[in-house]
Amino acid sequence: MEPRDEADVAEAVRGAAARGEPLEILGGGTRGLGHAVEGAPLVLGGLTGITLYEPGALTLVARAGTPVAEVEAALAAEGQRLPFEPWDGRALTGANGIPTLGGMVAVNASGPRRFQAGACRDSLIGVRFVDGGGTVVRNGGRVMKNVTGLDLAKLLAGSHGTLGVLTEVAFKVLPVAHRTATLVLDGLSPEAAGRAMRAAVATPYEVTGAAHVPSALGGGPVTLLRVEGFDGAVAHRTAALTGALAEFGTARVVEGPGDWAGLRDLAPLAGSPGAVWRISVKPSDGPGLGATLEAVGAEVVICDWAGGLLSLRADAAVDIRAAMEGVPGHATLIKGPETAKARFGVFHPEPAPVAALSAALRAKFDPKGVLNRGRMAPTQAAATVAMA
Repeated sequence: MEPRDEADVAEAVRGAAARGEPLEILGGGTRGLGHAVEGAPLVLGGLTGITLYEPGALTLVARAGTPVAEVEAALAAEGQRLPFEPWDGRALTGANGIPTLGGMVAVNASGPRRFQAGACRDSLIGVRFVDGGGTVVRNGGRVMKNVTGLDLAKLLAGSHGTLGVLTEVAFKVLPVAHRTATLVLDGLSPEAAGRAMRAAVATPYEVTGAAHVPSALGGGPVTLLRVEGFDGAVAHRTAALTGALAEFGTARVVEGPGDWAGLRDLAPLAGSPGAVWRISVKPSDGPGLGATLEAVGAEVVICDWAGGLLSLRADAAVDIRAAMEGVPGHATLIKGPETAKARFGVFHPEPAPVAALSAALRAKFDPKGVLNRGRMAPTQAAATVAMA
């Protein structure tokens, strides 16, 4: 099914709910997160177009099937951008589709700037969606103002299409930085890099990216610290930051966007055999956990968010969550064979009270279970086939 507008989406969902037949919600099909879904495809590529853009008000509204690249081009023409730096899954998954706004919101896609600018959900100010009964729901606004009632926009972000079919999204946007510079520290150990990154983000110099790559393009380890803003401010802040981090060595300054897009999209992990995991922990726990994981055969390829986000590859049989026992955080299996997904689960198990709340929300928004059935956890039949 390829609906042309929101009314078509609502009709398709109502029909599926009446028949008890599940639907697979599809945007560009580029991110590949979650378990395989049962159901007929509901392709949202026809719901395209920017419906409202007010550069002076820093707000943009577009239909869910609109390509992310189209929105970014429109923003760039006005010297603006999405603040949260959404990642593009094609380098990792090898998919040939086109990333869409709806898919971006559904997975809460956020990049290296997240620890400073917030996640996708933090820039989301309004949504329109169709719930599992075929009812059109509008929540939030199309401008930046206080909205009364429950903030369903934040709830839909990261729900992976299990609570509703997004049809329109509204964002607050920000100006593009006039200048970008990256301080590079060479040769640091993971522990020293962790200390350097935490020290950098604790300064008043507004670091917008802090990542460590243990083996950069086949070379030695590099620690990257990004500074963005007006020309004069960036010059002052990079100089001050270089001085503040002198104990970690002499930093060199690289002008321009650098390698941040590749790190955002996990390009160094493209083509990795086995399984690819992302682990979110406290930044201070990152280096120690990395050493623990390497002891069980995993390889930490990127350490982002000042040490709080580890992206790694491992054999598909390695239980990464068991290896991180005792360290608060969560691990997501973002790429791997279906057998590994069935054995370990893609998403980190929720504590019992949170799991009960999640189940209650899904039952409220999608009582017949027609939306992306099996996305968050495999159905028994799917798990049996995968493990066979």
